[in-house]
Amino acid sequence: MKNRTTLVVTCTTVFLAQLGMSINLPALPEIARDLGVDASRVSWGLSVYLIGMALPMLLWGSLSQHLGRKPVLLAALALYGLGNLALPMGSTVEAFLALRLLQGIGASGISVMARVLIRDSFSGDLLAKALSWLSIAFVIALGIGQYLGSLIQAAFGWEAIFHGLGAVSLAMATIVSRARFPVLAQGGNGQSAWRIYGQIMRQRAFLLPALAGGLGYGVIIAFNTVAPLILQGSFHWSSIEYGLLGWPISAAYLLGALAVNAFVLRTGQRQMMAWGIALVLGGCMTMLVGSLALGSIALIFWLPYCFAVFGQSLIYPVSLSLANEGSPVPGAYAMALSGFLHQLMASLIGAMASLLSSQQAWPLTALCALLGAAAMLCMRFMPPRAA
Repeated sequence: MKNRTTLVVTCTTVFLAQLGMSINLPALPEIARDLGVDASRVSWGLSVYLIGMALPMLLWGSLSQHLGRKPVLLAALALYGLGNLALPMGSTVEAFLALRLLQGIGASGISVMARVLIRDSFSGDLLAKALSWLSIAFVIALGIGQYLGSLIQAAFGWEAIFHGLGAVSLAMATIVSRARFPVLAQGGNGQSAWRIYGQIMRQRAFLLPALAGGLGYGVIIAFNTVAPLILQGSFHWSSIEYGLLGWPISAAYLLGALAVNAFVLRTGQRQMMAWGIALVLGGCMTMLVGSLALGSIALIFWLPYCFAVFGQSLIYPVSLSLANEGSPVPGAYAMALSGFLHQLMASLIGAMASLLSSQQAWPLTALCALLGAAAMLCMRFMPPRAA
């Protein structure tokens, strides 16, 4: 029963945190107009959000080890909810970006605690299976959030997007305050948190799976950073049309997450990761070739991306599980560190993608292809799994 409660709470909170990435994407041009700046400056909001998610992750993990899971999750939900409510109050792009940073810091704690609570409840291949439920929550937020954001924007304006998300987050904090979670997992033998994190980072069995998952995640971040400008600029899509793209993207990620949930115990985690990386690289290479040869056809841009998203949905829960398995220290530390690496990589990749902001698709697709190739190298050099 506790495991079921943990799954419901973690999936719901991850859904809310990931909405912060996707729900406002269709509104970027309108936000830019209201703030009186170029849309490319507002697009930095995603990178700033990811930086906010990345920077405090190690601190969240350490706090959860000392203070307990529930108090830290409640603090993160409160910070995230208040950040969302405050965001529409900013009248300048600088204030908008600062509040996106605060929003990301709250989402960081939510993301860490969701993974830690899952790790407390499951292990081995079952951990990968349980983490696939977080992937399902992630993809629902990725697709439905994007479409929902376009509807809210059209009906009530972009401010209502953040007001609604903030109110729901604070309501969720009330529900979490009454939930019961597994007993705190200990680890570290009294060492400082930073020494423990350094010890984990030196383990190739932890580092390479974590990097592979982060590189695949970076493909999604790069696309989300630049694609609204490409599709609503070069291809003249409306915000509603861009919002509708969330449905095939969601379907691709959902199918992959369901495949992990259904088949990982049968096929094994490494085989699942190998298939996923091959799909990411193949999809990105197809995007690159299509953008160079048939750059005027939008289908050649977004359809191969859906295959890459399917591949990443196979990679991500497995990468977290294998990285946790390769950690020499139990407890919250490995999950917090893998989350930190993923968000740090995502913020750097998002910043690179922002610098490539263009209505041409090929710079984005070239970056995505490089990320897929790097993930393949990580897989190639992973050490054998311990018996």
